[in-house]
Amino acid sequence: MKDVALSQSTARTTGRRSVSLGFILKQAVPSRTRFWPLHVVLLLVAFAGAAWIGGCHTQNRVPVVEFTTVPPAAQGGRERVDTIAGRVSGARPGQQIVVYARSGPWWVQLWPDKAFIPIKADSTWSTPTHLGFEYAALLVEPGYHPPPTMDTVPVAGGSVIAVATVKGTGAVQLAPSKPLTFSGYDWHVRTIASDRGGMNNLYDPDNAWTDASGALHLRIKKRASRWSCAEVVLNRSLGYGTYMTVVRDTSQLEPAAVLSLTTFDDWGGEQHFREMDIAMSRWGDATSNNNAQYNIQPFYIPGNQASFVAPAGTLTHVLHWDAGRASFKTVRGSSIAPGAHVVFEHTFTSHVPTPGKETFQLLFYVVDSEKSPMQKENEVVIEKFQYLP
Repeated sequence: MKDVALSQSTARTTGRRSVSLGFILKQAVPSRTRFWPLHVVLLLVAFAGAAWIGGCHTQNRVPVVEFTTVPPAAQGGRERVDTIAGRVSGARPGQQIVVYARSGPWWVQLWPDKAFIPIKADSTWSTPTHLGFEYAALLVEPGYHPPPTMDTVPVAGGSVIAVATVKGTGAVQLAPSKPLTFSGYDWHVRTIASDRGGMNNLYDPDNAWTDASGALHLRIKKRASRWSCAEVVLNRSLGYGTYMTVVRDTSQLEPAAVLSLTTFDDWGGEQHFREMDIAMSRWGDATSNNNAQYNIQPFYIPGNQASFVAPAGTLTHVLHWDAGRASFKTVRGSSIAPGAHVVFEHTFTSHVPTPGKETFQLLFYVVDSEKSPMQKENEVVIEKFQYLP
């Protein structure tokens, strides 16, 4: 009789946390019995504990995302696509995967409007992806809105249920570039496309060259119905010091054109890529009075941006970077000698990055603008770059 009762109790308690030990004892032994053999009591206690733990485990199972196929570690660009795949355990109906690839920022894959990847019946997932140095897979709720880019990968919480990251396979592959010498420094000219500025722009090495005087020309030109832009990157990091760039007249640039003199670190997401900018642009708004600005990233934080009017003529732009301090200045002419007319200056003391692998970069590109889209070829001339430690 006791064995039958115990068997029936076992069937009732499997996977159910709510069944108490008292209920098991009551069902297993007739009420007229006052004492039970010790081995029966120990068996009942052990079984009830196991049932309670099993119920907890079933209810609190933590979802896990893992990778089964990982693309190469490579500098990103629209030119190369590979497959990334994995599996999920513990996902609930309706949840999906979102993949990011890191090349500079983390970019959502494959496109912002096609970011959600379904989980198959066998708990696997896969998607094409542009290449990156690292990859991240997020298990998300249906209401999640993936940003097109991120500085760092989010942690689990809210609509993000689980996160997994992995480095790309093999040695890091950098995109091919064209060498260029300017102002006594060695630079690399970008050759692959970019989404910078919200536009799918080409980057053509023919858009950057030096003339007989040694001045650097940067051009934006239409090619096959798309704008091709220019990016020139110093081949080494300089760190703290003074960066001076002499630029000829930029007052006539189209509103959607941007000339940016910037520091940037592809590996520095935790410090917003160590990005500090001197930018000449109206950012696609022809009605804007200001056509230049200094930025410390993230630019959207109050106090991290200072805008001004850059007048016609040659200007010298200066960034002096020190510990906890970034001082910007723009003066008329080709020199910062005493007596030079100061157009604008500003000092930032918050969110100033520390040195890392940042490089100084000269960027000339197009931003997405419905009000004032790019109309014709634009060109700028940079007379000189100088660095003083």
